[in-house]
Amino acid sequence: MRVLMLGWEFPPFIAGGLGVACYGLTRALDSMGHRVTFVLPKPVDRSQSSHVRLLSPAGSAAQRSRPGTVSSTARPAEPAIETVQAELATHGFQHAVFRGVPASFASPYPGHDRADKTQWVSLTDVAAPTAPEMEQESEDAGTRVYARQIADLLASVRTPEEPVSPLQHSNGNYGFDLVGDAERYARLVVSLARNDEFDVIHAHDWLTFPAGVMLSRVSGKPLLVHVHSTEFDRAGNNVNQRIYDIERLGMHAADRVLAVSQLTKNICERRYGVPSEKIDVVYNGIDRESQQPATGSEIRSGDKIVLFLGRITMQKGPEYFIAAAKRVLEKVKDVKFVIAGSGDMALRMVELAANMGIGHKVLFTGFLRGKDVERVYSMADCYVMPSVSEPFGLAALEAISHDVPVIVSKTSGVSEVLSHVLKVDFWDIDEMANKIIAVLRHPPLGATLREHGSFELQRLTWSGAAERCVSAYEQTIEQRSRSEATLPA
Repeated sequence: MRVLMLGWEFPPFIAGGLGVACYGLTRALDSMGHRVTFVLPKPVDRSQSSHVRLLSPAGSAAQRSRPGTVSSTARPAEPAIETVQAELATHGFQHAVFRGVPASFASPYPGHDRADKTQWVSLTDVAAPTAPEMEQESEDAGTRVYARQIADLLASVRTPEEPVSPLQHSNGNYGFDLVGDAERYARLVVSLARNDEFDVIHAHDWLTFPAGVMLSRVSGKPLLVHVHSTEFDRAGNNVNQRIYDIERLGMHAADRVLAVSQLTKNICERRYGVPSEKIDVVYNGIDRESQQPATGSEIRSGDKIVLFLGRITMQKGPEYFIAAAKRVLEKVKDVKFVIAGSGDMALRMVELAANMGIGHKVLFTGFLRGKDVERVYSMADCYVMPSVSEPFGLAALEAISHDVPVIVSKTSGVSEVLSHVLKVDFWDIDEMANKIIAVLRHPPLGATLREHGSFELQRLTWSGAAERCVSAYEQTIEQRSRSEATLPA
């Protein structure tokens, strides 16, 4: 199977669970022998990642057509195909091709820490390829036609009374014109991929939906959109209408919709009007080998550590975590609460903890990467995910893989697939506190959760997720073929 995959996160840049999911799924498909061409709307930082090289829209057709070949305009000369293929293989990739197009945004999450090492390039400057970049003048004209179609597509979901730029979110300001970026990314994707051969298009989350829709129209290939979260998860009922419209457009234009949980599937049906029979639930997996902390990395302390790891936003419920911490500390004194992450509510949570008189017991680490994430898991005696709305919740699987007892919100996708975790209503801070205290005070309970949780992870793999995606690909291709066969000649 030849899969053209569109996404806007890939390690080492992970602002949320999407980057982890894209990496795990791509690697699993690759290991099964499927050829994945992954197009990113931003460059990957080579100082942290050696297994991904990038191909710009100006790359030659010869380079694009060779499996396993990737290149970049950042270097005048590229290594031989054997060198690149070997480099990919050492990181578990045999068939995947990674391509990058410039982007002007660092993260689509409001309030996310933008202090990362990539040199961002304004997408506006490269939105319309010039004639020397194109292989033929006729193709340049075709690109302009596609660009107009994409602009019309995006304009159709813009409300007249709403400004085009910048994009305001109900929980803060993204700081960039993301809808404009989605439009420009779509134009570049069509230009980049129009000469490629692929069987299906797999688009992850709303920023890539316009690109997927237009590329499907241009190529005639089936489109699958993968819903990792919705605007209702991110903003509650105060949704940004333009983002909602793009999400709805993508779901209805797609041949099939992949949802990360039954919870997300229900939202797609109820809020977006997508027929149930069109949606497949594909649960996320966990790469247990890469998640294990290094031997001897554990930090011992007289304090018990209760961990919150995630974006500090309304969706994740950090205020309920702090409120529960207050209740716990009324009964157990030797506990520290660690909040690892960044987001638009971070400062408010610092003030909340201080106002409750527990500021000295609540530690804020900021956004963590790599070994720092492993280190904080190794310290934890309990992990709590109090999400108001969590389409899946990969962090819960990561906590279990690091041998940490887990408490999760009932309004999370991961609660559908895990039995050996403690489950609470996010708003019930008394019950959340009681369960935290039970884990800390009763070692046999924590031991049971760790032991059985580890067994549960064995059936939650990226290979299993990839197999379900391939099944959806095959079903979509078959449906598209039957539909075309019934059309009049």
